[in-house]
Amino acid sequence: MRLRTKITSVFIVLTSLFLSGVFILIYYFSKEYTENEFYLRLSQRATIAAQAYLDEDELNDDIYNDIRIRHLQTLPNEEEVIYPVDAENQKPLTEFDKTLPESFFKKVFSNQYTELKQGDYYYTGLLYHDNEGDFIVVLSATDLYGFGKLDNLRNILIIAFFVSIVFIYVLGRYYAKQALSPISKITEEVNSIRAENLSLRLKTATGKDELAELSRTFNNMLDRLQISFDLQSNFINNASHELRNPLTAILGQTEVALIKARSPEEYHAILKSIDLEASRLDFLVNGLLKLAKTDFDSKGFVIDAIRVDELILNIKQSLDVAIPNNKIKLDFEELPENEDAITILGSESLLHVALSNIIENACKFSDNKVVNLKILSDSDYILVTINDEGVGIPEDELKNIYEPFFRASNVRGIEGFGFGLPLAYRIIKMHSGEIRVLSQVNKGTIVKIKLLNKNTYHS
Repeated sequence: MRLRTKITSVFIVLTSLFLSGVFILIYYFSKEYTENEFYLRLSQRATIAAQAYLDEDELNDDIYNDIRIRHLQTLPNEEEVIYPVDAENQKPLTEFDKTLPESFFKKVFSNQYTELKQGDYYYTGLLYHDNEGDFIVVLSATDLYGFGKLDNLRNILIIAFFVSIVFIYVLGRYYAKQALSPISKITEEVNSIRAENLSLRLKTATGKDELAELSRTFNNMLDRLQISFDLQSNFINNASHELRNPLTAILGQTEVALIKARSPEEYHAILKSIDLEASRLDFLVNGLLKLAKTDFDSKGFVIDAIRVDELILNIKQSLDVAIPNNKIKLDFEELPENEDAITILGSESLLHVALSNIIENACKFSDNKVVNLKILSDSDYILVTINDEGVGIPEDELKNIYEPFFRASNVRGIEGFGFGLPLAYRIIKMHSGEIRVLSQVNKGTIVKIKLLNKNTYHS
């Protein structure tokens, strides 16, 4: 079902229910009013009838006839019956009408007046006290005029209901079309966007309503897609370039070596150069393989209990060998006494790679200035903070730092491939952790890593 039809249908159903309720209430209160009005007329006529009948002997014929002409106009199917009764003992002196329920007469005795409706007939019962005794006056009639009014009202309401439904259907279709026309326009604009024109954006993103918000959401999604396409394109270009350079050097050196016979020293120098380029190529390929490995489901790696402080110490020992002049300072002063609070569950080898890459970057991009590393812990998380005094990252480039081969514009002269941080980011995400980078150019970078501790896994 199309959304336009669905909206119109729901609108018609809700409106139908509302109109039905309103019309039923109108008919109900009109019926109540008509019946009450007729009962009032019956009660007045019963009183006048009792007075005229029981006082007939005290009136001359002219007065009695005048009362009947002026006040006792006959109602449709009108009947009046007067029963002599013993009001004190609530007993009839003659037999009551058997067609009326006994409760009707009991209410007359107790309340001195009551009303009853049987079929199309309305009854009023009145207890009348006279000098000749007590009497119950029962007056009955049918309200043909009231029935006619109610039938006419019911027919008008039914006709009004169906006319309203037709009108609401036409109006609902029109306004549903008007309301959904911006969505149709958005659909057309989105369908016109292809991979080759990802720079196009929706024009309906102005305003503060839900459709404008939807358009802005689409535009934001297109921004992310365009960035992803650009990064993917850059990744392929950079990977091709980085792989081609060592291969070109290896092929060039090999070709030079094969042109003519050379001395052992020359062959040694050429092989040393080839070995250097091959090592560089091996490092590059291993980095690509590690990145590809982190794209697979993390269920495949082995889970170990790892103390973060011990892992950091192992990384520090490795970096002391690889970067002898590093100035890494460890701050373990706020470590908790509970061992589980600084223990995480995960792959030790992968976490070693992730933290090692981040710390090594801090040393490399700060030209081996002081790098402060601090570990904090609470009941659920372990927070590792790495703070350097390096060149920093331009603010507008921070959004790209987790993409492979991306390198900030101010570090192009520093050796590297752009694998470290993207690889660390993926490993930390595999361990349900978070990583946040804050940086200012020429002031340094702060990397904050938050990991779930062992207590959280057990809870």
